[in-house]
Amino acid sequence: MSIWFQHSVVAAGKLRLFSFFVAFIMTFLFIRFSVRMIRAQVRWWPGNVTPGGVHVHHATFGLIFMCVGGVGGLVVQETRSGWAVGAAALLGIGMALVLDEFALVLFLKDVYWSEQGRLSVEVVFIAVALCGLALLGWLPMGITPSSGRDTRLVTLLGIALVLATNLALTVICLLKGKTWSGILGIYISLFAVIGAIRLARPGSPWARSRYPRDSRKLARAIAREERYRRPVTRFMTWFQDFVAGGPDHSGD
Repeated sequence: MSIWFQHSVVAAGKLRLFSFFVAFIMTFLFIRFSVRMIRAQVRWWPGNVTPGGVHVHHATFGLIFMCVGGVGGLVVQETRSGWAVGAAALLGIGMALVLDEFALVLFLKDVYWSEQGRLSVEVVFIAVALCGLALLGWLPMGITPSSGRDTRLVTLLGIALVLATNLALTVICLLKGKTWSGILGIYISLFAVIGAIRLARPGSPWARSRYPRDSRKLARAIAREERYRRPVTRFMTWFQDFVAGGPDHSGD
């Protein structure tokens, strides 16, 4: 393990990214454990932070950590120093706290334990996936760094073409309602290609604008949604609830 860490993380210049990644995951797991204890009204666990009767959401603390970690990371020159690692960890802590309440920021109301609150967990999972891929060495848009200093026009045009194609495929995936294919396609082009050429999900912007109500494509999309997507969605919902806690249906 130590040999892998030295070779794949330290020597590869990914020590700060590794620190950010670990801090992000650990903070998210901790804060979800904390809010579930508060939700269950466990006596031995500290409650919400409410100075003067005002409920201070943990996204507020997250913003502070992000500011300190982000600015601190810019100030530190030596990327392998303890200060650089600490700044990256603070940034990861802050981002986890903020993204855990992403839905609250988006809807500007407390939807933490509602169905809308699931969006926060989905965003966190996406962030973990993208950061994990970067840590493993995947580069966005399928671009690989050149070992030389070749800046010829042909090379630049080739890079621009790859970027434009991959970005277009990613946008198509998102328009077709294939969020994971689009996001992962930023790093692994194959996901974007497959997602772009397959049928759109029913209800997606692509399906609403290009699949007439009585068309075969819409019928096939609905059938595929029921046969393949529903089981995956149920499993993802179960896993999200297992990790982060399920929404409150008492008001339904």
